[in-house]
Amino acid sequence: MKPAHIKTAPVFRMFDVDKAKAFYVDWLGFSWDWEHRHADDFPLFAGLSLGDMHLHLTEHHGDCAPGGLAMFFIHGIAEYHAELMAKGYAFNRPGLEDMPWGQQVCAIDPFHNKVHFIEPKGSEGDA
Repeated sequence: MKPAHIKTAPVFRMFDVDKAKAFYVDWLGFSWDWEHRHADDFPLFAGLSLGDMHLHLTEHHGDCAPGGLAMFFIHGIAEYHAELMAKGYAFNRPGLEDMPWGQQVCAIDPFHNKVHFIEPKGSEGDA
């Protein structure tokens, strides 16, 4: 029996909650859905979402190393790219790239994690 897929949530390392919120919430448009700390003086673990895309951020140094990559396959990448550019985020201005597999926008967070939004060629209804 194959397990049923519910959702996938890549985990990225972060070092500064305010910078993470500026990048993921204010600029990319994710919702900061929840936070967890085992105690007040423990590192933060947070859950974010953008539509049906999920991502977790962690301050726990044992969870993962910075420099990860998550790829999100989407529809409407040109419109999403235009929205990002209109916000004027000072630290990242990715282009809308034409690649052999479709179009992509590659953003790098303040902790050197990469978030790629990809609209595959011929993806009408398939992303």
